[in-house]
Amino acid sequence: MDLKQVTETGESTLRKKRVLLLSEGFGAGHTQAAYALSSSLRKLSPRVQTRVLELGNFLNPRMAPLIVSAYRKTVTAQPRLMGYVYRHQKSFNRLTTLALHRIFYTHTKNIVRQLRPDIVVCTHFIPGAVVSRLKRIDPKFNMPLVTVITDYDAHASWISPEVDRYLVSTPEVKSKLRRAGVAAGKIRVTGIPVHPNFWEHPGRNEILLQFNLQDMPTVLVMGGGWGLMNDEVVNAVLAGWRDQVQIIFCLGHNEKLLQEMTEDPLYNHPNITLIGFTREIDKLMEISDLLVTKPGGMTCSEGLAKGIPMLFHNPLPGQEEENCRYLTNAGFGETIDSPEVVGKWIHRLLHHYEEVRQQRKNHLEAIARYHPLESAQSILEMLDL
Repeated sequence: MDLKQVTETGESTLRKKRVLLLSEGFGAGHTQAAYALSSSLRKLSPRVQTRVLELGNFLNPRMAPLIVSAYRKTVTAQPRLMGYVYRHQKSFNRLTTLALHRIFYTHTKNIVRQLRPDIVVCTHFIPGAVVSRLKRIDPKFNMPLVTVITDYDAHASWISPEVDRYLVSTPEVKSKLRRAGVAAGKIRVTGIPVHPNFWEHPGRNEILLQFNLQDMPTVLVMGGGWGLMNDEVVNAVLAGWRDQVQIIFCLGHNEKLLQEMTEDPLYNHPNITLIGFTREIDKLMEISDLLVTKPGGMTCSEGLAKGIPMLFHNPLPGQEEENCRYLTNAGFGETIDSPEVVGKWIHRLLHHYEEVRQQRKNHLEAIARYHPLESAQSILEMLDL
């Protein structure tokens, strides 16, 4: 196995502590959280060496993409089924973990032995369950295990006695873990880790020039890394305001939708920008005044770091519904339950712009208690660094 192709490292010295961050490709957010933590850890300490792996894709690069593709199609075509599975995680958890362990992760033991991490950090519940199992059945695997819950809810599949520390988004998630029997000393409320770039505020004019954008009220539309924000009604309602506001559609890896919208005259307008996958979402959020998005945990956390008001489109049953419930109750966003909601917010941008700007400042103050590097600091604390 060629680890150099899939790892991210600092300088190679024997004195550095090794942090292995494991994720899965079921949505882009889990792996983004792992890379955000990797960046933050190396920013805080020169004495750490990090490696990020999507475990299933690394161990079985042929089969894993097929399963992820099937999962994506199921999410799109059968959202109620996914909601049912989510709500009954406890019933499915043991069987699913055992099956995936045998199919995908029979070599996980060799990977961990080869990399010899001082600590393992999991940002997806499947590798978390696999490493927990390894720790349970083999006393040689006694390294600390950290689970980072990347949503504003916690289902049973995240929980294992072998986890040494949980890093969670909110006190509400901590309470859910406590009710499930997790000791309070194992839980840290750190917020969901996002890349340090999202906590910075670069110059607005430079960003506008880079993306060839206008200095005017701006709406950013996102569907996550998979580009699932493809509701023709919502997109058309937004495009109907193109003469008065600037609209950026960020379509992720959904190249088909990008091509369709490029060829549609409705979106052929100087105030409409169509973008595929980009690693500069932090800059686009910085200059935008409203975010329209699927309520995935990572995207919403990035939006929170920027303080941008959010409108949530058609949350999937399960974790997206829970994310949406928490964020709307906390006043950080609103669900699009009718086209009038979009119109109301556009009207606010056009006629009450300063109020919207003030709301953004209030959001930033509300989340200031979550230091941008708090998750990484908690991990360094476990390494005595």
